[in-house]
Amino acid sequence: MPSGPGLDYRRRKDVPVSDKKPKTAITPTRQEDYPEWYQQVIKAADMAEMSSVRGCMVIKPWGYGIWEKIQRGMDDLIKATGHENAYFPLFIPLSFMELEAGHVEGFAKECAVVTHHRLVEKEGRLIPTGELEEPLIVRPTSETIIGRSFARWIQSYRDLPLLINQWANVVRWEMRPRIFLRTTEFLWQEGHTAHSTEKEAREETLMILHDVYCKFAEEFLALPVLVGEKTEAERFPGAVATYCIEAMMQDHKALQAGTSHYLGQNFSRAFEIQFSNAEGELELAYTTSWGVSSRLIGAVIMVHADDDGLRLPPMIAPKQVVIIPMLNKAGTEEQVLAYANAVAEDIRKMTWADQPVSVLIDDRDMRPVDKKWQWIKRGAPIRLEIGPRDMESNSVFMGRRDRSVKAAESVGRDQIAGMVVSALGEIQQNLYDQAKALRDENTHTGITDFESLKTFFTPQNIEKPEIHGGFVNAKYCGNPECEDNAARLKVTIRLLPFDQSGTEGKCVICGSPAKIDAVWAKSY
Repeated sequence: MPSGPGLDYRRRKDVPVSDKKPKTAITPTRQEDYPEWYQQVIKAADMAEMSSVRGCMVIKPWGYGIWEKIQRGMDDLIKATGHENAYFPLFIPLSFMELEAGHVEGFAKECAVVTHHRLVEKEGRLIPTGELEEPLIVRPTSETIIGRSFARWIQSYRDLPLLINQWANVVRWEMRPRIFLRTTEFLWQEGHTAHSTEKEAREETLMILHDVYCKFAEEFLALPVLVGEKTEAERFPGAVATYCIEAMMQDHKALQAGTSHYLGQNFSRAFEIQFSNAEGELELAYTTSWGVSSRLIGAVIMVHADDDGLRLPPMIAPKQVVIIPMLNKAGTEEQVLAYANAVAEDIRKMTWADQPVSVLIDDRDMRPVDKKWQWIKRGAPIRLEIGPRDMESNSVFMGRRDRSVKAAESVGRDQIAGMVVSALGEIQQNLYDQAKALRDENTHTGITDFESLKTFFTPQNIEKPEIHGGFVNAKYCGNPECEDNAARLKVTIRLLPFDQSGTEGKCVICGSPAKIDAVWAKSY
C-alpha cells in the first residue's frame, strides 16, 4: 500500500485508473489522483457532502463529531487564557463595512448581500419585495459589528483588556468550492480583543498564535506547523500585522491552518473604540482578531489519511475505540454481546488525556467484515473484534489505525484496558511523527535563484518528479514585485519565520541582496 513521503502525487496519465484492480479501500489512490482521493476519503468516511445550495456543505454526524472535539479542545485552551464566549449578529450593515476602507476592499468580492425582507407570490412564483433601507452583509468576518459593540462597552481603562471569543458560521462567496477547504459557508472560531497599549495587543496576537493555535495543532491534531508573519501582500485586510501557522499536506502543498492579527488602532479609529486613561484623557484602544475554521478537518484528512481512508488522532476522534462483535455463529450472539459490553465497561473506566476513553459497540445487523472496513475508512484509532473464539480464550482481537490492517493481534482480556490507554498515546505521537518526517524530508534550502525555483515547482522540468514540490526556505528582498513574479508559478511566501538567521544572501526571485528568510510553497 502506498504510504509516506516521496510519492509522486500527480495523476498517472499513463495508467488508466479504471483498468486497475483496486487493492486499497480508497480509489483512486493518493498517487493516482490526489484531489479525487481527498474527496473519496470524505465520502468513504461518511463525513460530509455538498448540499443543494451551491458551494455549501452538509456535515454529517461523524464529521461534525470531529468538529465538536476540535471545538471543545480549543475552547478550553481559549478560556484558560482569560477569554469569554459571546455571540454577535449574522448580518452586518453595509455602512459598517464602509467605515474601514482596507477591510471592505479585501472582502468586497466575497460578500453575500441581503437587499429584501419578504417574499410575495406572483403568477406562481415567489418574488423578493420590501427592499431594505440599508443592505445587510452576511457575516464574512466580524471585526466591524464587534467593533461597534466594543465602542459601547469600553469607557475606561478599567474596562480593558476586553477578551471576547465567538463560535459561529461565516459566508464568503466561493467560486471553486471544496469540502472543508473552501465552501461558501463554513464554521469557525473568531477571537476579538481590545487593549490599552500596543505592547499588550501585540503580545495577545503572539500568545494566541503560540499557546492556543500552535499548541492545539500539534497536540490535538498531530499537525506539525511552522509559525511566522505574513508579508504585506498576504496580510488580513485592515490589519497592521498578520501571524500564522502553516502545515504541509501529503501532496507537499501548504495549508494555512490559523491566523492571528494585530489590528493596531485601525478599527478603533473607524468605530470610535476609545477609553479614558488613568489621567482622564481619551485614547483609542488597540485591537486584535484571530481565527481558525472547519478547514482544520481538511488539514487532518490531507495530512493523516492513507489509501484505506481516514486516520484520526485520538484527541479528536468522536469514538476512540470501536468494538465489533463478530456475530457469525448461530446461538452465540447474546454471549458475545455480553462479553463485548463487559470489555467496553472495563475500557470506559480508563482515562486518557484527562478524559474517559470513548467506546462504541457496533451491534448493527451487518456483516462483521463490512463493519470492520467502515471503521477503518472512518479512521477510528482502535478497533476491537470479538467473536466466539475470542470469548472462549478470554481475549480480544485488536487493530490500530496507525498500523497496517493486517497487523491486528490477539490481546488478553485482563490486558486490553491498559493496552488501549497506552496505544492511544502511541497513535497520537506516531501520526505527528509521520507528518513531521514528511515535512522535514520535503523542506529544501539549496534553491537560491529563480530558475531553480521555477524548475523545482514545475514537475515536467524535473528528472525525478517524485521529489516535486514542498517548502523552500530561501531569501526575500522585501519587494512586493518579487511576490507577484512568484505568483506566476502559483507560489507564495507562506510566512516569514520568527527565527531569522540575519545572514545576507540573494533574493530567490530577483537576485538582489536580501536578508529576509522566507518559506515559499504552493498552497491551498
